[in-house]
Formats: sequence, C-alpha cells, structure tokens
Amino acid sequence: MIKNVLSETGGIAMYGIASICLFFTVFVAALIFTFMKRRPYLTHMSSLPLEDESSTSAPETVIPSSHE
Repeated sequence: MIKNVLSETGGIAMYGIASICLFFTVFVAALIFTFMKRRPYLTHMSSLPLEDESSTSAPETVIPSSHE
C-alpha cells in the first residue's frame, strides 16, 4: 500500500533531492564559517565555560532587581 501511495504522488523525488542539497549547503556553510574564525577568538570562547564571573573582562554592573 505504501508503495502505491508514494508512486502515485507526483514529484515526490524532488523533495528528497532538495533536502539533500539543502543539508549539504548548510553543512558546507558551517564548515566555511568555522574555518574562517581566528585562533585567539576560538581559544577565548573555549575557555568561557571554565571562567568565574569575576574573572571576565567586562565591567561589572549591578542591576537592581525589584521583586514585588
């Protein structure tokens, strides 16, 4: 039954081809984006999860929170 449904649906093969082309386009774009990043930026970003909040270079601003 499934074979008959898929064979009677016209143009179903184009969806498969389009999805594979879209996947490879996004994959290649991600690779290009990754390899264009500089080493110091990647080193800084990789160490962010390990840093304390007090050791960041951003100025500390205290935002008062109002709890009502």
